[in-house]
Amino acid sequence: MELIEFIKASLAEDLGDGDHTSQSTIPSDQLGKAHLLVKEDGIISGLNVAQEIFKVVDQELIIAFFAQDGDEIRKGDFLFNVEGKVQSILIAERLVLNCMQRMSGIATTAKKYVDAISGTNAKILDTRKTTPLLRFLEKEAVRTGGAHNHRFGLYDMILIKDNHVDSAGGIQPALEKAKLYLEKKNISIPIEIETRNLDEVEEAVTSGIPNRIMFDNFEPNLIQEALKIVDGKMESEASGGINLSNVRSYALTGVNYISIGALTHSVKSLDLSLKIVK
Repeated sequence: MELIEFIKASLAEDLGDGDHTSQSTIPSDQLGKAHLLVKEDGIISGLNVAQEIFKVVDQELIIAFFAQDGDEIRKGDFLFNVEGKVQSILIAERLVLNCMQRMSGIATTAKKYVDAISGTNAKILDTRKTTPLLRFLEKEAVRTGGAHNHRFGLYDMILIKDNHVDSAGGIQPALEKAKLYLEKKNISIPIEIETRNLDEVEEAVTSGIPNRIMFDNFEPNLIQEALKIVDGKMESEASGGINLSNVRSYALTGVNYISIGALTHSVKSLDLSLKIVK
């Protein structure tokens, strides 16, 4: 339902009172065919979204897929054909491309990070650094690339960050308040806390409250020291200053999770094109 509502709102934004270009140049009953051309190597994501967009635009459009989400694709590949009214195909074109290019770019980036830490026990996570109202699609793309989702929003995990810690009066008070809040509200969600140094790690572990401790902007050697303090008592997560060139060194510390904001906040869209077949 969320996807359909998104599609309808996106089409309304684009269409306004009509596609005057297509209406003025192409007969309403003209039939045709188009195919999706890959112009850049990567991981495809969003084929299911494309299918739903075409359905919403015109249920009589016929789509034949030659790939599935998560497949490795190469420049020159054709991913699907769509047949039916040309005006309908052109109405759907830009929304299909906008979604698939963005999602495929995210999936491709996620796969690079997953491959970079292969053979370790760490898992790559996304963050909430997403495009407003597109989070559900961007997080789907992260999964398509083989990575994992962190919390979806502010409601499905308590993540106590530096601003919360400083405003609450410290690590211990923040954790105790969070625990009491969940008990009073009868809410069952995990608690994670961000730490900035080994003293904060020690305080968080001693409290016994959090399910996971985040090491924010720790170098790998400092994470190894932090993990000795944690001693397997709770999950661990590395975050901040991590990129493709150094992510493996973080994974080799033994940390459970590595969160990467760049999976969604600065990813390059994959180059795809929808072309009418003459």
